[in-house]
Amino acid sequence: MRRFVPSLLIRHRSLHHLQNAGPLCSHLKSRSVIRFSGPETIKFLQGLLTNDVRRFGEPPREDNSPVPTTNVASVVVPPMYAALLTPQGRFLYDLFLYRPPRAEEKLDRTGSGPGRASGGSVEILADVDGSILDELLATFKKYRLRSKVEIENVAEDFSCWQRYGQNLFGKTPTVEEPEAASVGWGIGVDGSGTTASHGNDVGWQWFKDPRLGCLGFRGIFPSGTTPPLVESDKETDEENYLLWRLEKGVAEGSTEIPKGEAIPLEYNFTGLNAISFDKGCYVGQELIARTHHRGVIRKRLLPLKFLDENGKEVEGKVAPGSEVINTASGKKAGTVITALGFCGMGVLRLDEAFKGFGSLTLQGQEDVKVEAIRPDWWPTEWFQEHQQHSAVA
Repeated sequence: MRRFVPSLLIRHRSLHHLQNAGPLCSHLKSRSVIRFSGPETIKFLQGLLTNDVRRFGEPPREDNSPVPTTNVASVVVPPMYAALLTPQGRFLYDLFLYRPPRAEEKLDRTGSGPGRASGGSVEILADVDGSILDELLATFKKYRLRSKVEIENVAEDFSCWQRYGQNLFGKTPTVEEPEAASVGWGIGVDGSGTTASHGNDVGWQWFKDPRLGCLGFRGIFPSGTTPPLVESDKETDEENYLLWRLEKGVAEGSTEIPKGEAIPLEYNFTGLNAISFDKGCYVGQELIARTHHRGVIRKRLLPLKFLDENGKEVEGKVAPGSEVINTASGKKAGTVITALGFCGMGVLRLDEAFKGFGSLTLQGQEDVKVEAIRPDWWPTEWFQEHQQHSAVA
């Protein structure tokens, strides 16, 4: 039975405590899992999604080690973040794609050798937004036509989890259990037997979040089980994971990224490793390629804080859809996309967002000041002064 410790079920107004707590773990109840399988799975997804899915058909690389888990290969294919767009290049759905280890890539049940080869069939699990699950399944099935690929709802069988917080990378399981790093066919077996994992024949495990290292680890695990490396007193509500993302300025799902409206590059999908510019054609590729090669993204998703006139944090007064105004120029800077407590995210024009400290406020709520924040993980070239220089050049 899972145990919840009140001091770690941090409320959204305690963001400062969240910044000092960790590592934490949340069961992402807002996410669901679907499965693609069949000999044409890679080809099918390659023609639809923004990222290069062909990587799932390649042999694992040595530098792709996950958090070590017993009875799986010590090198595996890491997960991938990708999106499905409209033909006009607008966002529809985001997906975290996982290729479960094949039988020949891990020890068999006896631990004495690899399992049987899986032949030409490929299986990929996708962590998707649960609020639009039926619609998402219908969309993929519409594109399937005669492709040899099965698309299944396996939300009852699997759950999505995230590990995040401070000190997450301070001491890895490899340091704690050196033998755990050598698990897999032809490499060795975890003789200590202390690896914090299920050690089943499927090999579910944590992976570094494919978007950003600062987001922690993500994984798909069988429903009804506690994932490896999860301490019961560090499990906390999913709202805290939302707070963690708000601080980083990373949106997720069709609620936070407006379906059919959002332009992926304005939501920083390039920096989140969600787009390949070398893979060739996919649905909506033309707008993405044209915008990318033009070189200037004038609006971007930014972390926001809401303050009163004295600079104190204001909670519960801001709703998604609120318009942000620059009082110095009198122009609209952008729109709040999501808000929780005194934190939020919004898509703002960069030239207005950082023009004069304290000049941002909300339309119709002039007593609420808005502070736009540049995330630490942003590439230098995203800053407005570099964009202006590039535009002039």
